[in-house]
Amino acid sequence: MSIFRRRSARDDEAAEATTAEGAEDTGAAPEGPGEVPASAPSAAPRGLSPRPQGPFDVTEVADELPRVDLGALRLPGVPGMELRLEVEDGTRRVVAATVALAGSTAQLQAFAAPRTQGIWGEVRDEIAASLAGSGGVSQEVPGPYGTELVAQVPTRLPDGRVVASPARFVGVDGPRWFLRAVLSGPAAVDAEAAAPLEALLRGAVVVRGSEAMAPRDLLPLRLPQAPPGAGPQAAQQQEQQEQPAQGEA
Repeated sequence: MSIFRRRSARDDEAAEATTAEGAEDTGAAPEGPGEVPASAPSAAPRGLSPRPQGPFDVTEVADELPRVDLGALRLPGVPGMELRLEVEDGTRRVVAATVALAGSTAQLQAFAAPRTQGIWGEVRDEIAASLAGSGGVSQEVPGPYGTELVAQVPTRLPDGRVVASPARFVGVDGPRWFLRAVLSGPAAVDAEAAAPLEALLRGAVVVRGSEAMAPRDLLPLRLPQAPPGAGPQAAQQQEQQEQPAQGEA
């Protein structure tokens, strides 16, 4: 199931205009390709919620927590976790990282976003509409990062039957990026079961890069490179079998 509609050229022009207006309001010139901010912002960009407990932008990280390097995402190496990469058929590019931990899973994807405003509210509406159109149901609920969606997602079993599977959609707006996590299994419905995955999400780092990208473009992921001290599970991530993607956002 796709949760993002593709942006048209008109959408991209509007997004660029919004970015330029935001830069003018703050007295700063828009960043161009290859330009890197001199320092991390002292406050969250306009329209974004602060993230004092993560997930973090790479410019905000000062700790020495061992993380598995996936390119646009860096994830803490948690004992007992398994990491699978979802690969797009045809292009063979990595489009999502799925972490299995304590009996539940979290699918993680990072996207480019406008500099001065978040996109989770708009994306959340699109997810709900997509679910409704496919026979699913969803409800907005408060969560650690603001409004989330809890849903029943139609899932086809190998024998052809369609069942409703619980899922929890979490969105985090960061500086020029958007991180989406989909929790499945017990973590979708039980707060205690979700705690290990929520802790992993808090320790995640997004590497946006300085490249000019249209809003909602998928930030590039790559095969994991485990840092020293990340533990045996993380060190084995490069040997994990790649999975075909179930659908690209």
